[in-house]
Amino acid sequence: MIDLYTDSSPNGFKATIALEELALPYRLHHIDIDQGEQPAFLALNPHGRIPVIVDHETGVTLFESAAILLYLAEKSGQLLPQATLARWEAIKWLQFHSSSIGPLLGQRVHFEMFAEAKIPAAIERYRRLTEDAFAVLDGRLATNEWLAGENYSVADIANFGWTHIAVICGFGFTHHQHLTRWHDHVALRPAVQRGISLPAPATGP
Repeated sequence: MIDLYTDSSPNGFKATIALEELALPYRLHHIDIDQGEQPAFLALNPHGRIPVIVDHETGVTLFESAAILLYLAEKSGQLLPQATLARWEAIKWLQFHSSSIGPLLGQRVHFEMFAEAKIPAAIERYRRLTEDAFAVLDGRLATNEWLAGENYSVADIANFGWTHIAVICGFGFTHHQHLTRWHDHVALRPAVQRGISLPAPATGP
């Protein structure tokens, strides 16, 4: 049994989508990240961020959503191709999400939607940088059904966690036809639809 500690956020949705896709048994613990310090949770992740998993079968406790995705893929033998080229394509695009898509969209959400003082230069910067990142994904998906190539993988789950939030926040990317096709395709998967509703659907600002 796996315990999942999470909230309704792009990073949290990656874990719930993966667990639903893999049909692994898990217990869901809702961590309200707006409530401040929660000592029991900080013992699992001293940085105080979700998601966190505790796998009681192996004794592994993990935070950081990309690490969790890789762990679940390795544990199940799914969502990560076995062939060398496709496997490293999946890992590469998972890392692209971790270093670019997630951080850039996170900063755009903050400066454009939640910052008390609106800073036009910061808003413009993160609009431009997220647009550049969307263009990179669109280019990859122009010649590939999925980010790893022929197979749906953890790379798709990770990047969708943030494109899903981009749509909710009104950060449109419909002018990127290949990225839009891919996003809409992922969104139709039953496990994805379940995953983005746990522990509750995300809402805009």
